[in-house]
Amino acid sequence: MRFETRAIHDGQQPDALTGAVIVPVYQTSTFQHEAIGKHKGYEYSRTGNPTRHALEVTLASLEESKYGLAFASGVAATTAVFSLLKTGDHIVAGEDMYGGTYRILEKVLKKWGLSTSYADVDDIGSFEKAIRKNTKLIWIETPTNPLLKIVDIQKIAKISHKHNIILAVDNTFASPYFQRPLSFGADIVVHSTTKYIAGHSDIVGGAVVLNDQKIYNELKYYQNAAGAVPGPWDCWLVLRGLKTLAIRMKAHEENALFLARYLSKHPKVERVYYPGLKSSKNYSVARKQMQGFSGMLSLELKGSFKEVEKFIAGLKLFLLAESLGGVESLISYPAKMTHVSMPREERLKRGITDNLVRISVGIENKYDLRKDLESAFTFV
Repeated sequence: MRFETRAIHDGQQPDALTGAVIVPVYQTSTFQHEAIGKHKGYEYSRTGNPTRHALEVTLASLEESKYGLAFASGVAATTAVFSLLKTGDHIVAGEDMYGGTYRILEKVLKKWGLSTSYADVDDIGSFEKAIRKNTKLIWIETPTNPLLKIVDIQKIAKISHKHNIILAVDNTFASPYFQRPLSFGADIVVHSTTKYIAGHSDIVGGAVVLNDQKIYNELKYYQNAAGAVPGPWDCWLVLRGLKTLAIRMKAHEENALFLARYLSKHPKVERVYYPGLKSSKNYSVARKQMQGFSGMLSLELKGSFKEVEKFIAGLKLFLLAESLGGVESLISYPAKMTHVSMPREERLKRGITDNLVRISVGIENKYDLRKDLESAFTFV
């Protein structure tokens, strides 16, 4: 079956008891045992819940993987992957990354005795150069947050497998509709289901999908032991969002490409970051491993923070808010929002400048969105 069909049917069979065509919300914390040591597959909702199970099966199907695990947030899913490591292990991570992941690596994992080296995502060779004898994990985002850089997954996978290192890919910005990293050699895929997968800015969730049974068993154990699992209602909302993922992603991409072309020619814009522009140095790699370019873009305004403030204040449809991937358009200022935990010197070194804004393009009418941007530029 094709993606759109699997998103609606896989893992979501009609309820055996009532015939309900939509997976029920099993809003229960515990399940009756038939006898001591005998139950119907579920004991306690932290360990397993039928609504969560349906979501995990669907996510695995859409990423074309064997196993899926749902978590309470994208950060919880990320932390679960890092739980595979032990004191003394080393991580190689792409330097352009979500500020929350950077915070985990620098403020949490260091306390646990793990170390991280950062590789230049524009230089594949820098990943291999950063590998040490104790390197156990390579972590990348593609597209990256916030500069929308594209990392060649296949090339990174060859390096990781050559050195017997796990490769984890954060696929949040692309969604499984536009990119499936496991097919290019990744070992683990991570999502913040809060974003495109749920798609309506009404839940917080995360997911890990993979094919390796041994790693799955470790992560499944961690999921239950650590307990950072989503509730049944959140799982149901993600399932609902998944049913329209394909049509939403097409609309996000259409609008983002339209606005990226407009912004790239605007006299008050210094630079636009969007892999779907043919002028982007990431265009060819994106075409190779993605079926579309998604709905995220970033831009640098001519000027400084003062111009950014005026521009954002002039917007009406683009809402100043954290997060991304919802049906509504959002704008954020990475330096003081998503990447505020990163020291300024480090942030600037990574290209996250004081005049950079990140836009999550929604599915509103694209001409209305352009008009809103045009109006805001008059304040700059």
